[in-house]
Amino acid sequence: MARTTNSDTLPYVDSRYELGMLASQRVRDLNGGAEPVVDKDGDKLTVVALREIASGKLDIDMVRHEFVQNYKETPIASDGDESLEITDNDPVLREIDAELENSLADESDGTITAEEAAEEAMADEDASDE
Repeated sequence: MARTTNSDTLPYVDSRYELGMLASQRVRDLNGGAEPVVDKDGDKLTVVALREIASGKLDIDMVRHEFVQNYKETPIASDGDESLEITDNDPVLREIDAELENSLADESDGTITAEEAAEEAMADEDASDE
């Protein structure tokens, strides 16, 4: 068994950091049933993933895409939770949403400057401290 080193893989990836990310994604793929593009030879999946990258036979762009997509997926709600969305039942959240909407509406009209927004924020802070 030939040993795969970082220098064997660097022509196919941009950095050692990226190598780690792509190899971990490829191991997840192999664990999920993907067919290896090199012989396993009884090696662990981490070694197989590194050998695949070093061989140049693996579509690195596809693995990059899968890696990014895994982090874009919406998390699944745990048992008993209907949704991960924040509900509007909390009056504080409703107030924050209303303030945000108003400030966005004011900014889109061009009727409020950054200085005016800062003055309003300070006035709000002073009022809430009292």
